[in-house]
Amino acid sequence: MAPDRGAPLRIADRAGAETLVAEVMGIMQALETVLGEESAHVRAGRLREGIGLSERKSALAAAYFQGAESAKLNAVALARFAPQGVESLKAAHRRFAQVVEANQTVLATAKTVSEGLIKSLADEIGRARAPSVYGSPSTSPSPYGSGTRSGPLVLSRSL
Repeated sequence: MAPDRGAPLRIADRAGAETLVAEVMGIMQALETVLGEESAHVRAGRLREGIGLSERKSALAAAYFQGAESAKLNAVALARFAPQGVESLKAAHRRFAQVVEANQTVLATAKTVSEGLIKSLADEIGRARAPSVYGSPSTSPSPYGSGTRSGPLVLSRSL
C-alpha cells in the first residue's frame, strides 16, 4: 500500500477494492499487535522495552492513517466492489478502537504514577533539606513563593 503521496489511490475494480481492504486490515492488525506489546511492557514496568516500540508504532500509525484516508476517498467504490470487505473493516476498526483505548489507559496510568513518584521524591528531598529550628522544620523565605522548601530537582529523561 504505497500510493504516490501526490496522487490519491483510486479504486476502479473488485480486485483493487479487496486489495485496499486487505492492506488496511493487515496494517491495523500489525499496529494492534504493537500496541498490545507496548501495553504489556508498560504494565510489567519494562518501560525501556515499551519505548523501544515507538518507532515501529509511529510508522504503522502513519501507514494506517494513510490507508484509512484512501478508504474514505474510495468509500463509494469499496461499497460497490467489496461490501463484505467494508463490513469486515468496520468490525476490525471497532476492535482496534478498543485496543487503542486500553493502550491509552495504560500509558496514562504509567504517566500518573511516574508524576506521583517524582512529586513524592521532590517532597522528600525538600523535607530533608529544610533546616530545623528548635526541633521543628523551618522554611526560609523564597523568591519563588511562600513555603517553597526544596531546591532544584534534576531529572534524567533517558530511561
